[in-house]
Amino acid sequence: QVQLVESGGGLVQAGGSLRLSCAASGRTFSNYAMGWFRQAPGKEREFVAAISWNGEHATYADSVKDRFTISRDNAKNTVYLHMNPLKPEDTAVYYCAADRGWKRFLAVVDQEYDDWGQGTQVTVSS
Repeated sequence: QVQLVESGGGLVQAGGSLRLSCAASGRTFSNYAMGWFRQAPGKEREFVAAISWNGEHATYADSVKDRFTISRDNAKNTVYLHMNPLKPEDTAVYYCAADRGWKRFLAVVDQEYDDWGQGTQVTVSS
């Protein structure tokens, strides 16, 4: 079990950028794959990005590809989501999640993840 706390959300103009952080504690972190999901009001939670335990592999939803970058610093027990440029459709609560099981491929569905943060709000104005 690992505790996850997101930060870095806020209000930003379309075309701007944000960097979200997810700090982990309570359990080992460096051997977990990590993912980012988001949920807008009235919509289902959707996959955003995922990164392997060693940071060598990453995958992205088509809607954010070429705009978002996921990264991690295992020495700091932290995973990041760099978002640039932002669009109004990116407005949502963003959650980070940990996948404690070893997998050959990165998971892109929320059912595959074990531990979740509380979320951080990102609002993009036009």
